[in-house]
Order: sequence, then structure tokens, then C-alpha cells
Amino acid sequence: MQQIKILAIVVATATAALALPAYAQNVEPIKQRQELMEGNGKAAKLSGQMIKGEAEFDPAKAAEAFQTFHQTAEKFGSLFPEDSKTGEETEAAPAIWEKPEEFQAAVAKFEKDAATAIAANPQDIDAFKQNFAMVAENCKGCHEDFRIKKEN
Repeated sequence: MQQIKILAIVVATATAALALPAYAQNVEPIKQRQELMEGNGKAAKLSGQMIKGEAEFDPAKAAEAFQTFHQTAEKFGSLFPEDSKTGEETEAAPAIWEKPEEFQAAVAKFEKDAATAIAANPQDIDAFKQNFAMVAENCKGCHEDFRIKKEN
């Protein structure tokens, strides 16, 4: 009887140990993605405030916003390993892994458009609006195609 109990414990422990890797998630890239998106959100908010006249247009802050977007785009595409599909309340949609070429093309376009905006170096609100619209269109497209829409 004692041996059966010990055997049952050994089997249960081994089964749990074997099952664990199947359920383990790589949360570090998820956290990095969320941190980058938080930075993008702050840059977009300030940009929107300047466009709406709620904050004074500042060419240096405009450049900083475009730098933030560009730095995000440079890093973002590499932060979606197979083991980071779930966990940490990720909003990454399955389409990222189902259509990786389309996702990477969207990230590359975002990076290119952000670099174009940096190079344009807008010095007035009208030029900034035009460049911001180009960059923000990438955000909209990616959020529609590659982000899970959360219920509020």
C-alpha cells in the first residue's frame, strides 16, 4: 500500500513536470511590448494635444514623439516569439502568428514612416499634422488587424 502511494506521488509529480513546459509562457517579450506601447501612447497623447491646440506646438517635442515611434518600430517586430501568445493581459491577436509576413510588413512600414517623419523635422503645426497623420495611420491599421479589442 505504501509503495502504491509513493508511486502515485512520483507519477503525479512527473506528469506535472512534463506538462509545465507546455503551458509556460514567455512573459518578458509581452512586458517589453506593453512598455513600448505605453511609450507610444504617451507620445500619441502629446501629439494629439498639440494638434488640438491643448498644448503648444514644440518642434523638439514633435521630434521626440517621432523618435519614440521609430524606436518602438525598430524593436517591436522581434518581440513576438511563439511562446508569448498569452499571459500578462496581452492584446496581441493570433493574426500576428498566423500572418507573420503581413505583420512584419506592417511593422516595417511603421518604422519607415516614422523615419520619414523624423527626417521631415516639422517646424510648424501644419507640417507636424501631416507627418503625424502618416505615422498614426500605421497605428490604426495594426491595431485593427493585429490587436485584440478589449471590452471596456
